[in-house]
Amino acid sequence: MSFRLSYRADPGNPWFSWQYVRDNSDTILAAVREHASLTARAVLIAALIALPLAVAAYWYRSLAGPVLALTGVLYTVPSLALFAFIAPYLGIGALTALSVVVLYALLVIVRNAVAGLNQVPPEVREAAEGMGYGRWGRLFRVELPLALPGILTGLRLATVSTVALVTVGVVIGRGGLGQLIFAGFQNNFYKAQIMTGTLLCVLLALVLDLVLAGAGRLLTPWLKRAR
Repeated sequence: MSFRLSYRADPGNPWFSWQYVRDNSDTILAAVREHASLTARAVLIAALIALPLAVAAYWYRSLAGPVLALTGVLYTVPSLALFAFIAPYLGIGALTALSVVVLYALLVIVRNAVAGLNQVPPEVREAAEGMGYGRWGRLFRVELPLALPGILTGLRLATVSTVALVTVGVVIGRGGLGQLIFAGFQNNFYKAQIMTGTLLCVLLALVLDLVLAGAGRLLTPWLKRAR
């Protein structure tokens, strides 16, 4: 995606300029769309991978250590190094950027999902068994609903961290708002461009977090009644 400018900073080079925003609104909106799309896809894919891993670690305690250790190791690998490892196989593009941010989101979701499942009271599991629920029935009808607050906490944390991490994708030309920020550095340290990209990253993270928080309230009405 190209981020050409139609406006140059004045000699004062202010940290924010409405003129810059107006003149480059199409470029800014394109960056926001790309950033939001990469974030949403990464968190969704990470959740689809992390939840089965969390359930496996919950059912088979011997797997809990290796699963958490593997996702933890992936989380500690520098993002630039991950791009270097993955790019030769997936190429320079959206798929590589998506793969990197998915790997980073795994640990947060897995850890919170396992914690949520482990917090299901033993007497509740025993009651479900007494009612004739098998392992899968107990999981979907009892344990996952009760673990939902922990799972949603993991999703919220993963989403906010992913919004920040997507900016690193600028190294392969897929950084969304990160490209806007990086272009500001290349454009004689154009402060208005840097600040616009930064503020939009923060705003996007806040909006997505509020959306997930609202979804959590709708999906867990019993918590509100308990309070």
